[in-house]
Amino acid sequence: MLKSIYLTSCLSCLTILTFAQQLAFPGAEGFGRFATGGRGGTVYRVTHLGDTGAGSFRDAVSQPNRTVVFDVGGVIKIKDKILVSPHVTIAGQTAPGDGIVVYGNGVGFSTDDITRYMRFRGSITMPRGACTVTADNATNVIFDHVTIEWGRWDNLHIKGTSNITLQYCLIGEPIDPQRFGALFEDPRNVTVHHCLWIDNHSRNPKAKAGIEYVNNVIYNWGVNGLVGGHSGADHFQDIIGNYFIAGPNSGHAFLGMFTTTDHVYHSGNYIDMNRDGVLNGVKVSDTDFVSKRVKPAIVVDSNSLKGASLRIEPNFKRTVKVDDAAVAYQLVLKEAGASLHRDAVDTRIIGYLRSLGTAGQIFKTEADAGGQGEMKNGTPPTDTDADGIPDAWEKSNKLNPNKAGDAQLIGKDGYSNLERYLNGPAIKQAKK
Repeated sequence: MLKSIYLTSCLSCLTILTFAQQLAFPGAEGFGRFATGGRGGTVYRVTHLGDTGAGSFRDAVSQPNRTVVFDVGGVIKIKDKILVSPHVTIAGQTAPGDGIVVYGNGVGFSTDDITRYMRFRGSITMPRGACTVTADNATNVIFDHVTIEWGRWDNLHIKGTSNITLQYCLIGEPIDPQRFGALFEDPRNVTVHHCLWIDNHSRNPKAKAGIEYVNNVIYNWGVNGLVGGHSGADHFQDIIGNYFIAGPNSGHAFLGMFTTTDHVYHSGNYIDMNRDGVLNGVKVSDTDFVSKRVKPAIVVDSNSLKGASLRIEPNFKRTVKVDDAAVAYQLVLKEAGASLHRDAVDTRIIGYLRSLGTAGQIFKTEADAGGQGEMKNGTPPTDTDADGIPDAWEKSNKLNPNKAGDAQLIGKDGYSNLERYLNGPAIKQAKK
């Protein structure tokens, strides 16, 4: 009897372990790659662009264990901050037309949230210290192809969170009063890879964290590019294969505020400071991280002073595929942000990057940047049983378009039928 109980217990443990190690979706990388999202839960359809009420985005994310799909595309203007419940998948790739933007205030995320192909934009009407996106005190979170802009303090804030990934995201154009990219306050096991950091005055991000920072492009920073933790606590940063490209507003400090408590491993990074419209940078060296002030009187910008503790070996076992920095630039140019359907704002910003030094601006308000324009809606595909999977896909995959229950059945690959549908279209369209 005891042997039977032990065997059953072990099998249960193996089952739990198997699903705990299931990728959030094919292509998920980094420390947040095992986020579960709403797998196996209910489906919620966003049916209108209003701020509140049944069918709204706010209502959709108000309860845990949900996969959120969109029957509408366009601008969701929100007055107050939205808090996303744990175990939620936000499938922005399902929005018809030009996709979705949540505009006007911040959105906060929780444990085991998966967010893909969304745009989040703050506004000058937010409180002075507000960030567009926060992911504080959570575990297992992944943002994939997400645009984050127009934050009033930082665009993005992550504090006390562990196992989090930002991949192929666009973090740019923060507004007054700080105009900063992101503040990471002691999160652990953070992966930021193939992201675009653009038109941020500083903090691309401020890496007060345990972080692997791989294959990012940092363009048109202001006073500082990538910032160290510069605190009494120890921080560990692996900085690999990134491209720093100066723009019209860029000062000389593409690295700033690294101190001896920042334990840095760096490899394959490049800096292009000449603003000549050509990608022709030079390799970042040890001295870029450890240069010291010798004569204070001749130093104008103390933020450029660096004194990191350099490491010969990486701090972390690599969790992402590493590309050459020049290859990463091309991937970021193509993929960063909600790139299935880039809207006018992101298209303008990508144009700045494409200029390689000749265009770009750090704005004070979203109105100065051109504001949030209209976005085209579209017609969602027919979904008779309202389970999030279009009839055509169900029929071609031998499911019943009149039976909603089959959407959340989990197959041998560890994904539900709904996830298999969501994972396919996004990847295929992104490669077009």
